[in-house]
Amino acid sequence: MTSTILRSAVGTVLTVAAVAVCLPASSAAAAPRTTTADRATTQTFSRTADAVLTQRTAALLDNRSGRIAELPRKQVRLSARLARAEDAGVSSLRARKKRLADLGEAYTGADTRVTVDSTRLTGRHATVEVTESTTLTYKKIRGDEPATTGFKARHEMDFTAVPGGTWELTGIRSRDEGPGAINAPTLRAATVADDSNPMPSAPRAGISRPSRPSPRKQLTGGLDYAAMAAYSEKYWRNYNPEYRKFNAAGGDCTNFLSQALKAGGWKTEGGSASDYRKWWYDANHQSDSWVGANEWSWYALNSKRVTSLSNVYQMDVGDVMQMDFDGDGSKDHSMMTTYRSSYGVPYLTYHSTNTYRKSVASIIASYPDSVYYAYRT
Repeated sequence: MTSTILRSAVGTVLTVAAVAVCLPASSAAAAPRTTTADRATTQTFSRTADAVLTQRTAALLDNRSGRIAELPRKQVRLSARLARAEDAGVSSLRARKKRLADLGEAYTGADTRVTVDSTRLTGRHATVEVTESTTLTYKKIRGDEPATTGFKARHEMDFTAVPGGTWELTGIRSRDEGPGAINAPTLRAATVADDSNPMPSAPRAGISRPSRPSPRKQLTGGLDYAAMAAYSEKYWRNYNPEYRKFNAAGGDCTNFLSQALKAGGWKTEGGSASDYRKWWYDANHQSDSWVGANEWSWYALNSKRVTSLSNVYQMDVGDVMQMDFDGDGSKDHSMMTTYRSSYGVPYLTYHSTNTYRKSVASIIASYPDSVYYAYRT
């Protein structure tokens, strides 16, 4: 496998449908057997991914200044269906930027790196897996926003060879669980929640910003909230080798949250793995509450290790937020607050998609119809 890393100055305006890159003519005539792409073809796929993802990010920026990326034309094109989907996606991101502005947040610039992780050529078709690493710079509106927010997102792309020695990009999809990256178009409709769950039930948290969003006093109990945040921010990108990963088993978000809570002083409680009243991890197994979003909530509430907050803006460092993306009553994602601005905005760090200091405002702007839960740890 050949991989290459490209760096882009985001803030550019690209016409994705016109994206083109050089492609060796021989690659379009790949044999039916499955092979990996050569270096030149890998660079082609990387530059195509870079262009699409850079345009998505550019739609979120507060300004459009910067270098205009010009790519060679007539060698790669988007299919008509994908071009329409990307146009709609970019429009939804511009709407997200407006929602962010209403919530008091903006980005002044961004930096994107794209790595091709693998390529599979089978006949006229290519499947390409890439990792996007993007850092966005917060606009200093209130003055004490963090310098940046960042994420790593995995994508799978489909290419088809077309006559003339060119490729057509026909599909791009996320390979991550949990909330999409801030530049991931999201068009999901909410459904009616089912509140019949007999387990301990967390009340929904409000998402409208209070006029004075001051947090409640943190609980103590010997917990080290700074250690929780430090752990999360140390391992958000590079995983702690002492723990197993669960990305391929539904997502790593709650596993990562549990690690941070343990680093800050939460004590494990042994017992049956399926007993939501227990919470533990060892070299071979772990409780369901360690890795499952719903099970963690049931355990945390039943054990009185958390109290529910009425509004997500009450969260402070070490507090937890969960999301139910489609409102079906099942929690889908867990994340920890690792920074809080003096203006009262919590910033969250989490796995799947691996993300550093993403503001509550940014998450709400991306998922305005989701159901939110907030916990004081």
